[in-house]
Amino acid sequence: MLNLRQNPNSFNSSFPSNPRGDLFSVQTSSSTILLIFKCNASLEENNNQIKQSSVAAGKIRRLVLTQQGRTKLNPKPDPDFYAYPRFVTHVDRNFISILTNLYRNVLKPESEILDLMSSWVSHLPPEVKYKKVVGHGLNAVELARNPRLDYFFVKDLNREQELQFESCSFDAVLCAVSVQYLQQPEKVFAEVFRVLRPGGVFIASFSNRLFYEKAISAWRDGTSYGRVQLVVQYFQSVEGFTQPQVIRKLPTHTLQEKQSAPFGWIMNLVGLVSGSDPFYAVLAHKNFKPIHE
Repeated sequence: MLNLRQNPNSFNSSFPSNPRGDLFSVQTSSSTILLIFKCNASLEENNNQIKQSSVAAGKIRRLVLTQQGRTKLNPKPDPDFYAYPRFVTHVDRNFISILTNLYRNVLKPESEILDLMSSWVSHLPPEVKYKKVVGHGLNAVELARNPRLDYFFVKDLNREQELQFESCSFDAVLCAVSVQYLQQPEKVFAEVFRVLRPGGVFIASFSNRLFYEKAISAWRDGTSYGRVQLVVQYFQSVEGFTQPQVIRKLPTHTLQEKQSAPFGWIMNLVGLVSGSDPFYAVLAHKNFKPIHE
Protein backbone atom coordinates (compact mmCIF):
# COMPACT_ATOMS: atom_id res chain seq x y z
CA MET A 1 0.00 0.00 0.00
CA LEU A 2 1.29 3.46 -0.88
CA ASN A 3 2.33 5.56 2.10
CA LEU A 4 0.96 8.97 1.33
CA ARG A 5 3.32 10.63 3.74
CA GLN A 6 5.91 9.97 1.04
CA ASN A 7 3.71 11.05 -1.84
CA PRO A 8 0.85 13.25 -0.64
CA ASN A 9 -0.16 14.33 -4.14
CA SER A 10 -1.59 11.00 -5.17
CA PHE A 11 -3.95 8.47 -3.77
CA ASN A 12 -4.37 5.37 -5.86
CA SER A 13 -4.31 2.71 -3.20
CA SER A 14 -7.31 0.68 -2.17
CA PHE A 15 -7.96 -0.77 1.22
CA PRO A 16 -8.94 -4.38 1.82
CA SER A 17 -12.57 -5.01 2.55
CA ASN A 18 -13.76 -6.69 5.66
CA PRO A 19 -13.76 -10.40 4.76
CA ARG A 20 -16.09 -11.46 7.52
CA GLY A 21 -19.83 -11.82 7.30
CA ASP A 22 -21.92 -10.56 10.19
CA LEU A 23 -25.41 -11.73 11.09
CA PHE A 24 -27.83 -9.39 12.79
CA SER A 25 -31.51 -9.44 13.74
CA VAL A 26 -33.45 -6.17 13.65
CA GLN A 27 -36.80 -5.84 15.43
CA THR A 28 -39.42 -3.76 13.65
CA SER A 29 -42.87 -2.77 14.85
CA SER A 30 -44.53 -5.64 13.04
CA SER A 31 -41.94 -8.36 12.63
CA THR A 32 -38.32 -9.34 12.93
CA ILE A 33 -36.26 -8.89 9.77
CA LEU A 34 -33.13 -11.00 9.36
CA LEU A 35 -30.28 -9.01 7.88
CA ILE A 36 -27.14 -10.71 6.65
CA PHE A 37 -24.31 -8.46 5.53
CA LYS A 38 -21.44 -9.79 3.48
CA CYS A 39 -19.01 -7.06 2.53
CA ASN A 40 -16.63 -9.19 0.53
CA ALA A 41 -18.06 -12.67 0.26
CA SER A 42 -18.32 -14.79 -2.87
CA LEU A 43 -21.58 -16.12 -4.24
CA GLU A 44 -20.55 -19.58 -3.10
CA GLU A 45 -20.00 -18.38 0.46
CA ASN A 46 -23.33 -16.63 0.50
CA ASN A 47 -25.08 -19.76 -0.81
CA ASN A 48 -28.41 -17.99 -1.18
CA GLN A 49 -28.20 -16.67 2.39
CA ILE A 50 -28.11 -12.96 1.59
CA LYS A 51 -31.44 -11.23 1.93
CA GLN A 52 -31.40 -7.65 0.76
CA SER A 53 -33.11 -5.20 3.10
CA SER A 54 -34.87 -2.07 1.93
CA VAL A 55 -33.03 -0.04 4.57
CA ALA A 56 -29.57 -0.93 3.24
CA ALA A 57 -29.70 1.40 0.26
CA GLY A 58 -27.63 4.54 0.77
CA LYS A 59 -29.47 6.39 -1.97
CA ILE A 60 -30.20 10.10 -1.83
CA ARG A 61 -33.88 10.53 -1.01
CA ARG A 62 -34.04 14.26 -1.58
CA LEU A 63 -31.86 17.34 -1.82
CA VAL A 64 -31.71 19.42 1.34
CA LEU A 65 -30.12 22.60 -0.01
CA THR A 66 -31.26 25.01 -2.69
CA GLN A 67 -28.75 26.28 -5.22
CA GLN A 68 -28.60 29.56 -3.32
CA GLY A 69 -27.99 27.70 -0.07
CA ARG A 70 -24.87 26.10 -1.54
CA THR A 71 -23.18 29.37 -2.51
CA LYS A 72 -20.18 30.93 -0.79
CA LEU A 73 -19.11 34.54 -0.46
CA ASN A 74 -15.67 33.54 -1.72
CA PRO A 75 -16.29 31.55 -4.92
CA LYS A 76 -12.61 30.78 -5.57
CA PRO A 77 -11.60 27.09 -5.40
CA ASP A 78 -11.21 25.83 -1.86
CA PRO A 79 -7.68 24.42 -2.46
CA ASP A 80 -6.51 28.00 -3.07
CA PHE A 81 -7.94 29.16 0.25
CA TYR A 82 -6.33 26.27 2.16
CA ALA A 83 -3.03 26.30 0.27
CA TYR A 84 -1.20 27.87 3.22
CA PRO A 85 -1.01 25.59 6.30
CA ARG A 86 -2.71 26.78 9.50
CA PHE A 87 -1.38 25.03 12.57
CA VAL A 88 -4.14 26.23 14.86
CA THR A 89 -7.13 24.62 16.52
CA HIS A 90 -10.38 26.17 15.37
CA VAL A 91 -12.22 25.53 18.64
CA ASP A 92 -11.32 25.95 22.31
CA ARG A 93 -9.97 23.38 24.76
CA ASN A 94 -13.36 22.67 26.28
CA PHE A 95 -14.82 21.76 22.89
CA ILE A 96 -11.83 19.55 22.10
CA SER A 97 -12.14 17.78 25.46
CA ILE A 98 -15.82 17.02 24.85
CA LEU A 99 -15.12 15.79 21.32
CA THR A 100 -12.25 13.55 22.44
CA ASN A 101 -14.43 12.05 25.15
CA LEU A 102 -17.21 11.43 22.62
CA TYR A 103 -14.74 9.58 20.40
CA ARG A 104 -13.55 7.64 23.45
CA ASN A 105 -17.07 6.48 24.23
CA VAL A 106 -18.26 5.74 20.69
CA LEU A 107 -15.24 4.48 18.73
CA LYS A 108 -14.11 0.96 19.54
CA PRO A 109 -10.40 0.16 19.85
CA GLU A 110 -8.88 -1.44 16.74
CA SER A 111 -11.46 0.31 14.54
CA GLU A 112 -10.62 1.47 11.03
CA ILE A 113 -11.41 5.17 10.82
CA LEU A 114 -11.70 7.77 8.06
CA ASP A 115 -11.12 11.34 9.28
CA LEU A 116 -12.74 13.57 6.66
CA MET A 117 -11.75 17.22 6.24
CA SER A 118 -9.00 16.70 8.77
CA SER A 119 -5.97 18.77 9.68
CA TRP A 120 -2.80 18.47 11.76
CA VAL A 121 -4.76 17.07 14.73
CA SER A 122 -7.64 14.57 14.86
CA HIS A 123 -8.66 14.91 18.54
CA LEU A 124 -8.75 11.15 19.02
CA PRO A 125 -8.10 9.87 22.56
CA PRO A 126 -4.32 9.36 22.84
CA GLU A 127 -4.54 6.17 24.91
CA VAL A 128 -6.76 4.29 22.45
CA LYS A 129 -5.14 2.23 19.70
CA TYR A 130 -6.95 2.04 16.36
CA LYS A 131 -6.19 -0.40 13.59
CA LYS A 132 -5.97 2.33 10.96
CA VAL A 133 -6.74 6.03 10.70
CA VAL A 134 -6.92 7.52 7.20
CA GLY A 135 -6.98 11.29 6.88
CA HIS A 136 -8.44 13.56 4.23
CA GLY A 137 -8.05 17.29 3.79
CA LEU A 138 -6.96 20.11 1.52
CA ASN A 139 -3.48 20.81 2.86
CA ALA A 140 -0.85 18.07 2.63
CA VAL A 141 1.54 19.88 4.98
CA GLU A 142 -1.04 19.91 7.78
CA LEU A 143 -2.02 16.30 7.20
CA ALA A 144 1.61 15.16 7.20
CA ARG A 145 2.01 16.70 10.68
CA ASN A 146 -0.93 14.72 12.11
CA PRO A 147 0.56 11.91 14.25
CA ARG A 148 -2.64 9.84 14.32
CA LEU A 149 -2.86 9.35 10.56
CA ASP A 150 -1.50 6.20 8.98
CA TYR A 151 -2.25 7.53 5.50
CA PHE A 152 -3.82 10.63 4.04
CA PHE A 153 -5.06 12.03 0.76
CA VAL A 154 -5.87 15.49 -0.58
CA LYS A 155 -9.19 16.01 -2.33
CA ASP A 156 -11.68 18.84 -2.86
CA LEU A 157 -15.06 17.35 -1.91
CA ASN A 158 -16.87 20.36 -3.33
CA ARG A 159 -15.58 19.45 -6.79
CA GLU A 160 -15.67 15.65 -6.59
CA GLN A 161 -17.55 13.69 -3.94
CA GLU A 162 -16.50 10.14 -4.80
CA LEU A 163 -14.22 8.52 -2.22
CA GLN A 164 -11.65 6.13 -3.68
CA PHE A 165 -12.36 3.28 -1.29
CA GLU A 166 -14.18 0.02 -1.63
CA SER A 167 -17.61 -0.22 -0.05
CA CYS A 168 -17.64 -1.29 3.60
CA SER A 169 -14.06 -0.14 4.25
CA PHE A 170 -14.43 1.69 7.58
CA ASP A 171 -15.96 1.25 11.01
CA ALA A 172 -16.29 5.00 11.56
CA VAL A 173 -16.11 8.27 9.64
CA LEU A 174 -15.43 11.57 11.40
CA CYS A 175 -15.91 15.16 10.32
CA ALA A 176 -14.88 17.75 12.91
CA VAL A 177 -15.77 21.46 12.57
CA SER A 178 -15.90 21.30 8.77
CA VAL A 179 -19.39 20.22 7.71
CA GLN A 180 -20.33 23.88 7.19
CA TYR A 181 -18.12 24.06 4.09
CA LEU A 182 -19.74 21.22 2.11
CA GLN A 183 -21.58 22.44 -0.98
CA GLN A 184 -22.81 18.95 -1.92
CA PRO A 185 -23.48 17.45 1.52
CA GLU A 186 -26.09 14.99 0.27
CA LYS A 187 -23.59 13.34 -2.10
CA VAL A 188 -20.82 13.35 0.51
CA PHE A 189 -23.08 11.75 3.13
CA ALA A 190 -24.14 9.13 0.57
CA GLU A 191 -20.48 8.30 -0.09
CA VAL A 192 -19.83 8.08 3.65
CA PHE A 193 -22.70 5.62 3.90
CA ARG A 194 -21.17 3.52 1.12
CA VAL A 195 -17.69 3.25 2.66
CA LEU A 196 -19.03 2.50 6.15
CA ARG A 197 -19.45 -1.08 7.26
CA PRO A 198 -22.92 -2.09 8.46
CA GLY A 199 -23.30 -0.73 11.98
CA GLY A 200 -20.55 1.82 11.35
CA VAL A 201 -20.95 5.35 12.69
CA PHE A 202 -20.60 8.80 11.12
CA ILE A 203 -19.94 11.65 13.58
CA ALA A 204 -20.19 15.28 12.41
CA SER A 205 -19.22 17.83 15.07
CA PHE A 206 -19.26 21.63 14.87
CA SER A 207 -19.50 24.82 16.88
CA ASN A 208 -20.28 28.47 16.12
CA ARG A 209 -16.91 29.27 14.56
CA LEU A 210 -16.31 29.29 10.83
CA PHE A 211 -14.44 30.86 7.95
CA TYR A 212 -17.35 33.11 7.08
CA GLU A 213 -16.42 33.63 3.45
CA LYS A 214 -16.08 29.86 2.82
CA ALA A 215 -19.15 28.58 4.68
CA ILE A 216 -22.23 27.92 2.56
CA SER A 217 -25.07 30.44 2.58
CA ALA A 218 -27.50 28.07 4.33
CA TRP A 219 -25.04 27.80 7.24
CA ARG A 220 -24.10 31.48 7.41
CA ASP A 221 -27.72 32.57 7.52
CA GLY A 222 -28.84 29.93 10.00
CA THR A 223 -29.21 29.95 13.77
CA SER A 224 -27.48 27.45 16.05
CA TYR A 225 -30.67 25.39 16.18
CA GLY A 226 -31.11 25.66 12.43
CA ARG A 227 -27.56 24.44 11.79
CA VAL A 228 -28.12 21.38 13.95
CA GLN A 229 -31.30 20.62 12.06
CA LEU A 230 -29.48 21.11 8.77
CA VAL A 231 -26.98 18.37 9.63
CA VAL A 232 -29.82 16.15 10.84
CA GLN A 233 -31.43 16.61 7.42
CA TYR A 234 -28.18 15.70 5.69
CA PHE A 235 -28.32 12.31 7.42
CA GLN A 236 -32.02 11.93 6.70
CA SER A 237 -31.50 12.69 3.02
CA VAL A 238 -29.60 9.40 2.62
CA GLU A 239 -31.60 6.20 2.79
CA GLY A 240 -30.26 3.72 5.33
CA PHE A 241 -28.85 5.88 8.11
CA THR A 242 -30.40 5.35 11.54
CA GLN A 243 -32.27 8.18 13.25
CA PRO A 244 -29.63 10.87 13.88
CA GLN A 245 -28.61 11.48 17.48
CA VAL A 246 -27.94 15.08 18.51
CA ILE A 247 -25.48 15.97 21.28
CA ARG A 248 -25.36 19.52 22.67
CA LYS A 249 -23.01 20.91 25.30
CA LEU A 250 -23.52 24.62 25.82
CA PRO A 251 -21.06 26.95 27.60
CA THR A 252 -21.39 27.23 31.37
CA HIS A 253 -20.19 30.82 31.49
CA THR A 254 -22.88 33.45 31.21
CA LEU A 255 -22.61 36.31 28.76
CA GLN A 256 -22.38 38.77 31.68
CA GLU A 257 -19.38 36.90 33.15
CA LYS A 258 -17.58 36.91 29.81
CA GLN A 259 -18.15 40.59 29.15
CA SER A 260 -17.11 41.60 32.67
CA ALA A 261 -13.61 40.21 32.08
CA PRO A 262 -10.94 42.59 30.69
CA PHE A 263 -11.62 42.89 26.95
CA GLY A 264 -14.24 40.20 27.53
CA TRP A 265 -16.53 41.27 24.72
CA ILE A 266 -13.65 41.12 22.24
CA MET A 267 -12.50 37.72 23.51
CA ASN A 268 -16.03 36.41 23.30
CA LEU A 269 -16.36 37.66 19.74
CA VAL A 270 -13.33 35.68 18.55
CA GLY A 271 -14.04 32.70 20.83
CA LEU A 272 -11.02 33.04 23.12
CA VAL A 273 -12.88 32.79 26.42
CA SER A 274 -12.32 29.38 28.00
CA GLY A 275 -15.36 27.18 27.59
CA SER A 276 -17.01 29.71 25.26
CA ASP A 277 -17.51 27.41 22.28
CA PRO A 278 -20.81 25.53 22.22
CA PHE A 279 -20.45 21.87 21.26
CA TYR A 280 -22.75 20.21 18.76
CA ALA A 281 -22.48 16.76 17.25
CA VAL A 282 -24.84 14.75 15.10
CA LEU A 283 -24.18 11.06 14.60
CA ALA A 284 -25.92 8.12 12.96
CA HIS A 285 -25.13 4.53 12.05
CA LYS A 286 -25.31 2.62 8.80
CA ASN A 287 -28.44 0.42 8.83
CA PHE A 288 -28.50 -0.23 12.59
CA LYS A 289 -26.93 0.79 15.87
CA PRO A 290 -24.81 -2.03 17.31
CA ILE A 291 -25.54 -3.20 20.83
CA HIS A 292 -22.34 -3.54 22.86
CA GLU A 293 -22.15 -5.31 26.18
